[in-house]
Amino acid sequence: MRVFKFGGASVNSAAAVRNMTEIVRRSCDGGLLVVVSAMGKTTNRLEQLVPGVRPAKEHPRMMEELRDYHDQMAHELFPDPGHEVFADLRQLFAQLEAATRREPSSYNYDYDQTVCFGELLSTTIISHFLRSAGVPNRWLDIRQVIRTDSNYREGLVDFAATQAAANSAFAALGDGTVVTQGFIAAAADGCTTTLGREGSDYSASILSFCLDAESMTIWKDVPGFLNADPKHFKDTVKIEQIPYNEAIELAYYGASVIHPKTVKPIQNKNIKLHIKSFLNPEAEGSVVGPFDTIRPLTPLYILKNNQTLLSILPKDFSFIAENNLREIFSLLARLNIRVNLMQNSALSFSICIDDNAMLLEQLQQGLSAQFRLRYNRGLQLVTIRYYTQSIIDQIVDGRPIVLQQRSRATAQLLVKPVEN
Repeated sequence: MRVFKFGGASVNSAAAVRNMTEIVRRSCDGGLLVVVSAMGKTTNRLEQLVPGVRPAKEHPRMMEELRDYHDQMAHELFPDPGHEVFADLRQLFAQLEAATRREPSSYNYDYDQTVCFGELLSTTIISHFLRSAGVPNRWLDIRQVIRTDSNYREGLVDFAATQAAANSAFAALGDGTVVTQGFIAAAADGCTTTLGREGSDYSASILSFCLDAESMTIWKDVPGFLNADPKHFKDTVKIEQIPYNEAIELAYYGASVIHPKTVKPIQNKNIKLHIKSFLNPEAEGSVVGPFDTIRPLTPLYILKNNQTLLSILPKDFSFIAENNLREIFSLLARLNIRVNLMQNSALSFSICIDDNAMLLEQLQQGLSAQFRLRYNRGLQLVTIRYYTQSIIDQIVDGRPIVLQQRSRATAQLLVKPVEN
């Protein structure tokens, strides 16, 4: 069994779905698991439909835009208006509307019950189209397989339960082609959970581990693992081979080509990860595997925009001690807020986090009774692997550095964004 993962950009139009179908058709002999993300920017739209995020009066318009996008996609792929895919889509949208009409409760719980529909919609369309194009396949609700705890928005995978469920599900499905969802899973009580933003890569990795996959391939709109995002840097370099541990480091720092948790499960089974272009599927791409060194060795650049620096100070002007840090990290864990950079001094503790207005407000409310808070929003976190001072000077380009940390191989700098 091989595992293919297709992201939103690879299925964002009818033409893209047809292209994906040809890639699958050429590769489906011998068993193929196809893991698919939501189409295009669907998850972004669904995030606005989470109860409590936007006024309920705006929901009908946003829901209509989402429905029109998927309906248009389906009509381009299925000329027959009586095709069963349309009934399946109507049923999914009815369930989505019910989820968005709920009274707001916990943001993280509401988030997972809403955004999961992106993957359910995309895989429904794609599974039907593959069949119509002569590629037999079975559609699988991955929530029946990947089990997590109830840590909504960042579910912790129960690998023992997932392995047992995968053995049962795939024994029944046989060696053909299976289409399923990335990003989503289920807790023991059956409630939907998610694996973290952009978590479809991780889903494919979990399933590769459980199925002892021959290989895993992520299909991207870039030729492989590049040393920088081509949207922000010219003259990027394709990395031909990346050791597992190097890939883990780069993903942790925010390299968008793979989700931070992707590599470890496949490393444990020595499964190679291929990163290839769906625009040029015959090209070599990049490989993550049991290599000694990265090749070629070149500086790597990672940018994270929309960052908030929050500085936390005791109200009584005492020192920041271990008990303070315990309280802070406990709240961060409860709110499921990931820290991208941290720095401690005698009198303050500073963290860099993604800018999420709702979670930032909850964090401030939880800390304000015990601590004084200062924060800067709209910052950019720059990570440079294999840096030199001249490279840092070139990237910073005279902008104020708000916070910085350096190790022998990696420099991280929190700076004001480039002004337009």
